[in-house]
Amino acid sequence: MSILLQVILPVFVLIALGYLSARRAWVTEEGLRGLNDFVFRLAMPCLIFGGATSPHEGGGATAVAFFSGCLMAYALAMLLARRALRMPLGEANTFGLNAAFGNSAMIGIPLVLAAFGPAGLAQLLTIIGLHSLILLPIGTVIGEVAHGGRAPLWRILRATLVSVMQNPVMIAVVAGFVVYQAGIPVPGPARRFLELTGAAGPPVALFCLGGTLVAFDARRDWPSALLCTAVKLLLMPLLVWGMARLISLPPLPMAVAVVAAALPTGANAFFLSRRYAAGAERSGATVLLSTLLSVMTVTGLLLVLGVG
Repeated sequence: MSILLQVILPVFVLIALGYLSARRAWVTEEGLRGLNDFVFRLAMPCLIFGGATSPHEGGGATAVAFFSGCLMAYALAMLLARRALRMPLGEANTFGLNAAFGNSAMIGIPLVLAAFGPAGLAQLLTIIGLHSLILLPIGTVIGEVAHGGRAPLWRILRATLVSVMQNPVMIAVVAGFVVYQAGIPVPGPARRFLELTGAAGPPVALFCLGGTLVAFDARRDWPSALLCTAVKLLLMPLLVWGMARLISLPPLPMAVAVVAAALPTGANAFFLSRRYAAGAERSGATVLLSTLLSVMTVTGLLLVLGVG
């Protein structure tokens, strides 16, 4: 019960408040867009840069365990979509991304901070830094192939890399890594600014996430969306846990990797599906269903991990 009250409940209450505010028009679309810009252009980068430049253990092994399980989940989900659900390649690619691409920023950061503190966030940063660099290029290439392969492969990869590196969150991860590895000290006033601004990121991000869920509808394609949700919330954490055990990951990095694997589907998977017109309705339903059901699955996982 302490886990539910202290870690899970505040996270999902903020999501619910964002959803209700958008549904009731207490916050306009323009206002929500402004809050979202504040989170991803300023608050979250400050939080990430501050965490990356504070003393911490490296998260390389954590990322190895996470992405080994993540890519297995992606491949298995694509195989399931192609063989069992008879989806065309483009929709199977979307199905795989829905099952592997988690909401590591909007939900992952506040959840890991609440459950494991700054030490846990330091482990999560490596996963966040590689998340889009690994999964989005794979999804983009397969999406282009399914869509007719209109552009050369090198141009697709270059455009994807440029897009990722223009992301403020990615810039903060890379800049923080460089500053920390170079041993460059962050002045006291700058550190305080990072802490003050970054502290606003997690709660506002959760509120914005709730507001964006209004646009998704789980009534259409819900059986396949529910199946994809099961792969994301249940199978992928199990695969990551197995890999973490295989490489003898210490308890804290293992816990962070498994919790990151259990996060609900991120909106980037939906945006990519809409770009290629490949199962966008199902992807939106998966984002909504996985977010709602993760209340129970993440709570259960934290209990198993002994958090709280």
